[in-house]
Amino acid sequence: MGATVAYEAARQAGEGMMSKSTYKRADRVADQIRMEVADILMRKIKDPRVRTVTVTDVELTADLRIAYVFVTTMEQEAAERDVFAGLSKASGFVRAELGRRLTLRYLPEIVFKKDMTGPRGDRVLKLLDELHVDDEPMGAAGITESPASPVGTDQ
Repeated sequence: MGATVAYEAARQAGEGMMSKSTYKRADRVADQIRMEVADILMRKIKDPRVRTVTVTDVELTADLRIAYVFVTTMEQEAAERDVFAGLSKASGFVRAELGRRLTLRYLPEIVFKKDMTGPRGDRVLKLLDELHVDDEPMGAAGITESPASPVGTDQ
């Protein structure tokens, strides 16, 4: 009986329990799908167009029906279109393979999307570097801070 009281007190205090609002089931399933899709693309897909793909993120709808799989590739324009054509062709196989690996009541539809966070982050870093270069001439003009002199030694 004492253990039940302790458990109930801990549950009411929130100790040892994960809050539902901080980590949704959709997030946990999305993490699992990201790992499995990356493994499937690396080990199971035979299409050479898909070899240069990196899975960066998966976003699931709240009802777990659609999984948006964000991928990056090092290919440029025409070759990148070929990569996404290969991914869309392989999406049925990827979904079937996920069905074998995951135990979900409803297996989400897989939609591959290009991850734009990499180029956007590169652009931000480039802008920050340009700001840093603009600040350097002011520092090079001889503006330096002198160390503070100890109190009582001013003459």
